[in-house]
Formats: sequence, structure tokens, C-alpha cells
Amino acid sequence: MNLSIDISSLMANLNVCVIIPTYNNDKTLSRVIDGVLDYTDQIIVVNDGSTDDTVSILKRYSNLIQINFPKNKGKGAALRAGFKRAIQENFDFAITIDSDGQHYPDDIPVFITELEKNENILLIGSRNMTHESVPKNSSFGNKFSNFWYWVETGIKLTDTQSGFRLYPLNTLSKINFYTNKFEFEIESIVKAAWRGVEVKNIPIKVLYDADERVSHFRPIVDFTRISILNTWLVLVAFLYIKPRDFFLKLKQKGIKRFFNENILHNSDSPLKKALSISLGIFIGISPLWGFQTIIVLALAALLKLNKLISFTFSNISIPPMIPFIIYGSLKMGSWVLGSKNNIEYGNISADFNILLSLKEYIVGSFVLAILSSIMFGVIGFIYFKLMDNRSE
Repeated sequence: MNLSIDISSLMANLNVCVIIPTYNNDKTLSRVIDGVLDYTDQIIVVNDGSTDDTVSILKRYSNLIQINFPKNKGKGAALRAGFKRAIQENFDFAITIDSDGQHYPDDIPVFITELEKNENILLIGSRNMTHESVPKNSSFGNKFSNFWYWVETGIKLTDTQSGFRLYPLNTLSKINFYTNKFEFEIESIVKAAWRGVEVKNIPIKVLYDADERVSHFRPIVDFTRISILNTWLVLVAFLYIKPRDFFLKLKQKGIKRFFNENILHNSDSPLKKALSISLGIFIGISPLWGFQTIIVLALAALLKLNKLISFTFSNISIPPMIPFIIYGSLKMGSWVLGSKNNIEYGNISADFNILLSLKEYIVGSFVLAILSSIMFGVIGFIYFKLMDNRSE
């Protein structure tokens, strides 16, 4: 059986096309296109305003779908134009491959084989970043990107910057994107994961030929753009996505089942679960209103505690509990500072001016948070330890 013919028929059955964005890569463009043609002629080439011999090269491939920008717009804009055309042509999936020669088209079967197993997937080719041809700045940038992707999605990948990918077009068509440069490739995989798409690495070959490679990445400008995007994605993840996923899971399972599966029968040690509870209680009571979610998730990740447990117990400051927390904080602060303010629970109402006792409140809330976190942590540790002993 001819592997190329077999993969070609599979690509046709799965409705897969290949998108090749290109900008001033006339040394390698023909080789990449010819390599892809071994598997499919369903190719969309996006010429992102090239000023070299790209236009004359593409004249030899007049049978392929071509999009030509009069001026360079950026890789993200080229990919978005390619996706839009692919959707118009009724393709379900698109493989993207860079035109600079670093990717091998004969890795296309790896993507198709994986797609056969699961169609709700976004695949990213994982390059061997320890290869001697890989520039050190590329290796560092990839590690940097991998870390922030994990923070934003909870998914650990070995390569988040590879341009050799397979995208589910139906999912992309439902997402609003805002970037047009290199950072688009980060925005796309983060938002796809937030939509419930499985994002996965698959191994691919890589070659950086110093004589052929043309890099259009601008270290200062593009790194700044990527950093700004990651800052925004982290805020959205902590303030909306993670709380959304938590409450969706809580709603689907019900409180009792959720508590049993995710807290009581969690595989973490009793100490780790107890410390996770303590962190959640401390942040929930502390005067960090508006930032509690992002702080508790960040600290749980930094301290390698259970993020779900910490977030769950940080919700001790839900609206019905807020008056009690404020009152307890004020009383605790008055006692610690020796204040003579006469604070009664009946005064803690919607029109209560906390600024009048701000010092008492801040001091008292931190003291209350510390004492409560210790108490809940100790109780939790004893409980989980007893549960573990009973199950042995």
C-alpha cells in the first residue's frame, strides 16, 4: 500500500486542507509546497506581502488556492485569512505548516493518524528543541510560552510555538480573535482549550538551516506583544475561565458528589489537602476583594497545592457570609488594637461606612484569616488522616 495515497484518501475523507502562510521565503517555498503535494492538492497558500520571488514561484502553482496580501500584515493575519477561506471551502480541519523549511511535510501522516482517533482536537507538532540546529533564543522563547500556556489553561505542553499544527475549523469559526502577528498562535490555542478542545503535542522533525532560514520575529516588539497578550489571558483565565469551569463542574456533579470526588477522595496527601484548605480560607477572609480568585489560584500553583480545593474554600466570602466576615474582622481588629469603637453586628449593613474603622478592619481581617486558616487546616488534616486510615 502506498502511504501517500492512503493518507491522501484519509485527508479527503476527514475533509482536511493544508494552509501555508509565507513571507519572503523564496528559498524554501517550492520545496515545502512540493512536499505537501505528495499528500494533498487541497492547499491554501497565503502570501503575506512578500517582496522577494514568491509571486513568480506561486505562478507555477496556479491550481492551488492563493491569497495575496499587497502589504505584509503579519503571520496571524495570514493564518486568519487562510482559516476563513478554508471554512468557505467547507473544510473541517486545516494543517498549517511554515514555509521556511524547518518542518518536514512527510510528518503530515502523524497528524492525520492522530486525528482519526479524536476529531475534537488541536494538534501542535512538538519539535526537539535540544537539536543542535535550534537557536538558543527559540528554545528559551518556547519554554517561556509553555509556562504561560500552563498558567492560562492548566495544560502542560512541550511546544506551544511550533507552526506545524492541525486546527479544528468548526471551533475556530466560533471564537473571536483580536491579534494579527505572531501572538495569534498563542491566542488561538488558549481560546481553543477554553472551548473544551483537547490541545495535544505530537512529535515532529525539525531543521533550522542557517543558509536558508529567514526569521521575521522581532525580539523586542514581538516579545512585548506576546507578553501583553499573556497578561490579558492570565487575567481572563483567573477572573472568568477558572471560576466558570469550577461552577460548571459543581453544577454538573452536584455539591455532594463534587465534594466527595474532588476533595474527600482526591489523591493528594492529607497534609497537602489541609494546606490547600488553609490557603483558600486565608485568601477568602483577607481584605483582597476583587482579586481573591487570581491570588488564590496563583499562590496554589506557586506553592504546588491543590488549586481546586484552595479555590473552593476561598469562596467562604460568598455574599451571605460577607456581613459575618466584616463584623468578625472589625471586632478582632478592635480587640487587637485596643480600640474603643463600639461595633455591633446590627451596624453592619449596606450603608455601613467601613472607612470609619478601616484600620480595625484591615488588621482584624488578616488576624481572623490567619486564625481561621489554621483552625480549618488542622481540622481538615485530622479529618483526611482519619479517612485515609479507615480506607487502609
